[in-house]
Amino acid sequence: MEAGSRIPAWIIWLLAILSLAAFGWAVFGFVLPFEHETGRAMLDTYVAGYDEATVAAMQVLLNGNPVAHDMLRAMYLGPELVLPALLAMLLLTVILKLDTGSRYFGRPVHPALVKAVCALPILYALADYGENFASLTAFSDSASAAIAAAALPWLTKLKFAALAVTLIAIVRFVLIRIGPKAE
Repeated sequence: MEAGSRIPAWIIWLLAILSLAAFGWAVFGFVLPFEHETGRAMLDTYVAGYDEATVAAMQVLLNGNPVAHDMLRAMYLGPELVLPALLAMLLLTVILKLDTGSRYFGRPVHPALVKAVCALPILYALADYGENFASLTAFSDSASAAIAAAALPWLTKLKFAALAVTLIAIVRFVLIRIGPKAE
């Protein structure tokens, strides 16, 4: 039996469709209307990251615009409750489906490394949920808003780094699958 063959393709397709639907819900239901309302992008869309000054500017913007504040909160309590979990499950099932039999360039891979690669989507989801919680806290009247605001840029960078490394690992697994077989 080939590695990863126990995961039916329909599960991956279902997770992909659900992830895409949740992403569409977030983008078209909240991200684009937020940008239209404020003229600024949501911090979640800053792939390259941002700093505490950007968070402070967003706090000022949201304090002066209750519609934008409510939109941001609704996004975190709507699509952002399901999207990280769906995307993490999708990425993990793809990694497991593409598993190269714990071999890399024809050499065995240490089991800890295999587990680390499988943990990347989980790290992504945890960082994304952490970012969402920090955003809800930073943009509220909470006593810990300053702590959350300081953590927010780091959580966003961790989220996108974990996502990028996961995608790189998946591309590498695809290349191993379609490449010439080791003898």
